[in-house]
Amino acid sequence: MESVLEKDLPALPKTIRLRIINAINKRLTVDPINLGEPLYYRFKGQRRLRVGDYRVIYSVNIIKYEVVITEIGHRKDIYK
Repeated sequence: MESVLEKDLPALPKTIRLRIINAINKRLTVDPINLGEPLYYRFKGQRRLRVGDYRVIYSVNIIKYEVVITEIGHRKDIYK
């Protein structure tokens, strides 16, 4: 299975890609549970990180202490 970072990130403009990578490295690594908003419906159990008009959808495995990014995209497309 192709990684979200390999699939979704290269399709984005370079400036947006750098902002998202920076947000993942600086914000998600600090406190992924309190910084991300919980999601509902088809994304139940996952959280979102806002980066401008783009969203990073992820889940947190508390037992393994890891963040799993499942989708990255523009807010108008990500929730469809």
